[in-house]
Amino acid sequence: MDLTIECQKRPENSKPKALRRSGLIPANLYGHKGTESISLTIDAKTAERLLKKGSVNNTLIDLKITDIPWQGKTLLREVQIHPAKRTPFHLSFFAVAGHGPTTVEVPLRFVGDAIGVKQEGGMLDTVFNQLQVSCEPENIPEAIEVDVSNMKVGDSLHIHELPLPKGVTVLDNAEQIAVSILPPQITPEKEAELDAAQAETGATSETETQTESEAS
Repeated sequence: MDLTIECQKRPENSKPKALRRSGLIPANLYGHKGTESISLTIDAKTAERLLKKGSVNNTLIDLKITDIPWQGKTLLREVQIHPAKRTPFHLSFFAVAGHGPTTVEVPLRFVGDAIGVKQEGGMLDTVFNQLQVSCEPENIPEAIEVDVSNMKVGDSLHIHELPLPKGVTVLDNAEQIAVSILPPQITPEKEAELDAAQAETGATSETETQTESEAS
């Protein structure tokens, strides 16, 4: 997913609190020119829309700094959230051009109804919900789809068995299990039912034995 947003260079000697009161969120851009960074401001409503559509270390953002001017592809590297208001407090962007493959986090999207769940009563256990991968910025996948339809109870998929898009390399341990189908779980209620049924069966057998003994 690509997004486009506009921001402005932050005025010198401006105070973050004053900026936030005026509806602006402080931000930084780095990676565009060695270790140099640019202090920016972004409209608070724009920042909130960005966070609804994009995610940290995954969404490629076309960033426009209107008053320098500068424009380029970036990744949202860090988001600070106000602890009480739960609104954006500060954003950090990283310019990806010229840096080669970049490291991002990509969510796993599990699709299909597993045989082990639908027919065998098992439980889908997702050990990983996202993976850390390396790829070119223009090849960042929105998600990695994992089809679990044919998985039965006891089956598992390791990270190295997942279908990866071309040019994407996983940085997590490839031997780790990503998803598995666990055996059916016996709840306390179900266990009580089984105990009652077993007790009833035992009582019936005892009665039948006693009846046969009396008859003989």
